[in-house]
Order: sequence, then C-alpha cells, then structure tokens
Amino acid sequence: MTEDTSRPGRIRFPDISPRAYEHPADRGALVALRAIPGFDQVLKAISGAIGERSVRLAFLATSIRVSPRQFPDLHQVLTECATTLDLQPVPELYVQRDPMPNAMAIGLDKPIIVITTGMLDIVDHEGLRFIVGHEVGHVLSGHALYRTMLLQLIAVANSIQWMPIGAWGLRAIILGLNEWFRKSELSCDRAGLLCGQDPKAALRVHAALAGAKEPDEMDTTAFLDQAKEYESGGDIRDSFLKILQTADLTHPMAALRAAELQKWIHAGYEDVLAGNYPRRSADKDAPLSEDVKAAAASYRKDFETSADPLFKVLNKAGSVVSGVSGSAANRVRDWWKSGPGARPDGDR
Repeated sequence: MTEDTSRPGRIRFPDISPRAYEHPADRGALVALRAIPGFDQVLKAISGAIGERSVRLAFLATSIRVSPRQFPDLHQVLTECATTLDLQPVPELYVQRDPMPNAMAIGLDKPIIVITTGMLDIVDHEGLRFIVGHEVGHVLSGHALYRTMLLQLIAVANSIQWMPIGAWGLRAIILGLNEWFRKSELSCDRAGLLCGQDPKAALRVHAALAGAKEPDEMDTTAFLDQAKEYESGGDIRDSFLKILQTADLTHPMAALRAAELQKWIHAGYEDVLAGNYPRRSADKDAPLSEDVKAAAASYRKDFETSADPLFKVLNKAGSVVSGVSGSAANRVRDWWKSGPGARPDGDR
C-alpha cells in the first residue's frame, strides 16, 4: 500500500487481487453460470464470431478515443485509477455520443472502456473518478468477456424469438448472465470507491443515476431510506413483483446499489485502505471452493437478515421445519438408545 502522489492522501494498492473488492455472490454466481449446460460452447462460439478486432474497430470509427490530446482530464483520471488498482496495461477509453448515462467494459483479450456523453453530463469530477474506477475494476476482474457475451446473446435472442426451443435455451443463459452481472456491479462499485476514496461522491453518482440533478435537491439519508422501504415494505405480492422487476435487469437498482455499497464501507472498505487485502500474486493458491462457500454464506446471510416479506415467511417456515425435524430426530435417537422394544414416543 502506497500513497497516490496524484492527489495527497489517496492510497494505492500494489498487487491488489480482485478478491479484495469482489462481492462473494459475484464470484459464486459466475461459478454457477459456468455450470449451465451449453455455457462453454456458447462462449466459444461467440468468442470466435466476434473477434477482438471488431469490437475495437467499431468504437474507433464511431467514438472519441480518450488520450492526452482528447479529453485530457478524463485520460488522467483513467491513468490514476489504473495506477491505484495496479492495472497494466491501461485499457483504452472511448467516449460515445449517447444521451443515456452508461459506462461499460467490453472486449475479449484486450478490453476497452466506453463512457457515454450522458454519463459525463450527470457526474462531477470525483463522481467521474468513481465511474472510471468502477470500469477499471471490471477489467481487473475479467468481467468484460462475459459482459460482451451478454450483449451478443441478447441481440441473438431478440432475432430468434420466433424459434421457441432456441430462444428458451438462450433465455436460461441470459438470465444466468444477468444475475451474475448484477452481482458484478456491486463488486465494481467497491472498486470505484477504492479508486476515488470518496464515499460521498459514490453516493452522489447513485443518486444522479436515480434522477437527482443538483446536490442541494436531495437528502442522502432520505435516498438510502428509499432502499430500506423497498426491501422491507409491502407484502408477499410485492416480493414477487420485485423478482419479476429484476429478472431482466443487468444492473441493480440505483438506491439498492447505494445501500449495498454503504454496507461495505462499514465492513471491509477500511481494511483494504489499511493494506489488509489479498494479493494478486497469491490468487493461484486460492481454492475455488472458497468462492463457492463465500457465495453460499452471502446468500444465506441475506436470506436470514432480509426484511423482505417473502423472505421472512420462508425463513420462519424453515425454522419451524428445522425445529420439527430436529425434535423428530431426537425422538428417534432416544428410541434407538432405549432398544427395539421401545416406541419412538418413549412408551413401552
């Protein structure tokens, strides 16, 4: 861990592993995704059809490539974020004319970052650092390949909807990719925060994506309260509506993303700042089983602590079933100890 001389007080993270900021459900969802039948074959087919050159050539011809001569301030932010997360080589960055605020890392072996003019319009300088750092995190984590695959599959699925069998097969993979990508966004929000090291700027970005135009027009506490109300309000009908609302989304909803990042700020962020983070050089020794266990623990914790009405009912039902089955098991065990002549209820 060293200080970033581009701004006094900003910390750099030499040899940082993506595991330092990746959400456990991100890595676990990717493991599950790779287990979907046909996933590897589809990945190979898309990789062969797209090619590295076509992705870069498309943006080279239609967008502005950021450099010391074009968008120099943005180029400096990119360089600083790559330095902060110790990413080499620095990926190319393109600005695309599009009023919709968006940013993405796409490509195969050599990913590129794309930011729309709509995104540049709604964030301030430190918010832009959070956005660029977020995308640098995607590159460092190797997410660009799967993001590219998702975009291509969505295009293919839209073109063959009249073929039910083929469409349903792709649908399963797309749903799996969407679930993973929503988790990967939570991971890279953390990477963006590590690059900017300004929690308030990160919160402003999430609020801007939700619709805030001026900082004076919003209250951050009230914005985070929206996430609490969404997660805990309503009844079971609302729970099912939430499932339907999120199934086709590639990104988590803005208020929920903000709330999730706030959790990590209070449980993980400070440790990384202090230099307590896994090193990339040790990644090869990290067993895959740890990712699966961490993901399972994450989902279990979310399930047990969720204020969602449906989760509460299921959690309560699980506790009742567990208690009943435990009592039954105890009676059988006592009967076995008492001998074959005894009845399971303890009577002779």
